[in-house]
Amino acid sequence: MESVGVLGSGAREALAAPAADALVVDLFAAEATRLVSLARFFVEDRTAAEDLVQEAFIRLSRNAHRIRDPERAAAYLRSIVVNLARDHNRRGLVSLRHRPPAVVDEPSAEETAAARESRSEVVAALRGLPRRQRDCLVLRYYLDLSVEEVATTLGISTNSVKTHVQRGMRALATSLEEKR
Repeated sequence: MESVGVLGSGAREALAAPAADALVVDLFAAEATRLVSLARFFVEDRTAAEDLVQEAFIRLSRNAHRIRDPERAAAYLRSIVVNLARDHNRRGLVSLRHRPPAVVDEPSAEETAAARESRSEVVAALRGLPRRQRDCLVLRYYLDLSVEEVATTLGISTNSVKTHVQRGMRALATSLEEKR
């Protein structure tokens, strides 16, 4: 956690409790909707995506008093969402055989307005990519993060992000061309 600006048990300067609470509230107002959209790239169910984001904010609020760099808190929060989504999918694979298929969500007004056939093809192709390529592409182009912000969120080097983005774009183009 040290790399994302969160303290271990050292005596470094951290946010006071009121400032930490204000940071969580501000992040919720600024990022919650985008984080639900981000989580939807990793999980099929909108309710599950909302639950993952809620859990991410709970985890952030528990440790917000330990944050020493508020500028990096959004990246820390995104990494929590991505990791929770991975865990959700890993657990889901085990229980998938024992539950009925999920009911397709009713699209929200925002999703309905933005939905097109090409978008669903792109999302399906994204879900078929290797995990790290998908993570890098979604964070880079869907959330419009810089290469450095993606690297911070995923805890990898900027060169790794560039490599994964390049390979992911190539694989995405190939996949979409095959469907046409």
